[in-house]
Amino acid sequence: MGSGPTGRDETEDAPAPTILEQMGGVPGLIYSTLPILVFVPVNAWFGLSAAIIGALATAGAILVYRLIRRDNITPAVSGFIGVAICAYIAHRTGDAKGYFRLGIWTMLVYAAVFVLSIIVRWPLVGVVWSLVNSAGTAWRKHRPTLIAYDLATGVWAVVFIARYLVQNGLYDTGHTGWLAAARIGMGWPLTIVAVLATVWLVRRADRDEERFADETGIDENDRSQR
Repeated sequence: MGSGPTGRDETEDAPAPTILEQMGGVPGLIYSTLPILVFVPVNAWFGLSAAIIGALATAGAILVYRLIRRDNITPAVSGFIGVAICAYIAHRTGDAKGYFRLGIWTMLVYAAVFVLSIIVRWPLVGVVWSLVNSAGTAWRKHRPTLIAYDLATGVWAVVFIARYLVQNGLYDTGHTGWLAAARIGMGWPLTIVAVLATVWLVRRADRDEERFADETGIDENDRSQR
């Protein structure tokens, strides 16, 4: 374990990865759309079996590419597994739109979890942020901070609800091409918007919490133990 001149472990000062970085950054979000961009036209020109092979091959190529570059492969691995499951569903249903079924229902589950976390007063963004930064749960005692985390969580809930409603409607009407367009158009662009909104709200919440700690005499050690 390397340490600097002060004897501290250099990893202690390393900033925690952002939400966007954990998702593979902007390249990772773009890579996630490539299997879909292959699947839809190949299905239209050569049929479902060829489309499934094309999507799997594209996801596999992305994984190999990131391995060669020694990038973080976690998003690529999870992406490949996701594509494999979607391809399996499409194969079992015998319909190209089945490729999108898992993603649609996943959006509904995510939306429900985020909304429920707000209702029970444990907004998910606040919980995750506190766990990553070992900040404890004192933020729940400060209403402005809690509201900021509620809003950040609400942003993600709205994104997931919108994705589900639009894509499920297209799925039910069998518009596979438009469904693919909606998946891409409501995918990484909305994710980036949600991430930016989350970062702004979380930073605001942190400032509010620091002021609250100063006013009440709660130091960082007290906060982390609560």
